[in-house]
Amino acid sequence: MLTFAAAVFFLIITPGPGVLSTAGLGAAYGFRPGLRYVTGLFIGTNLVALAVISGVAAIVLSVPVIRTVLMVASIGYLIYLASRIAFAGSRIAFIEAKAPPAILAGIALQAINPKAYAVNTTLFAGFPFADSLVFETIAKLLIVNAIWIPIHLGWLYAGASLHRLNLSDAAQRRINILMAISMLLVVVLALYSGLKTNGT
Repeated sequence: MLTFAAAVFFLIITPGPGVLSTAGLGAAYGFRPGLRYVTGLFIGTNLVALAVISGVAAIVLSVPVIRTVLMVASIGYLIYLASRIAFAGSRIAFIEAKAPPAILAGIALQAINPKAYAVNTTLFAGFPFADSLVFETIAKLLIVNAIWIPIHLGWLYAGASLHRLNLSDAAQRRINILMAISMLLVVVLALYSGLKTNGT
C-alpha cells in the first residue's frame, strides 16, 4: 500500500496539464477563482478513474482513431489554456481573458487528458495489495484522492502566491508567459510520446 501511495505521489506531482494549468490559473487569477477549476479537475479525474476501473476506457482507447482524436483535442485545449494564461496579465494582448476557466473546463481537460488515463491505468491495473478487488479499488480511490487534493491545492496556492505579490504588469506578464510555455512543453512531450508510440 505504501508503494502504491508513493507511486500516486510521484505520478501526480510531476508536471502535466492538470498541475501546470492549476498553477498558471492561480498566478493569473488568484486562489478562489482557480479553486472552481480545480474542483472541475477533481471531478474529471475521478470520472476518468471510474472509466478505467470499469474497463470502458480500455475499450474506447483501443480504437486508434479515438486515441488520435483525444490527443488532438487535448493538445488543442492545452494550447487554448496556455493562451488564456499567457495573456491574462497583459493589457495590450489581442486575447484578454476576463474570467478564469471554471468547473466544466476542469472536467473537460481531464476527459481528454492522455496523462489522466495513463496514470489511472497504471495505478488501478498495477500495485495489487489486497485479496479483495472491491476493497483494493475503494482503498486506491481513497488514497489517490487523499494525495491528489493537497497536491493540486498546493500548486494552486503556489500560483496564487505569485498573484498576491502585486507584481508589476510586466512581471506578471512574464510569469504568465513562462507558465504558458511550460504547458506548451507538455504539448511537445505529448506529441513526441504519441509519435513514438505510433512509430513502434
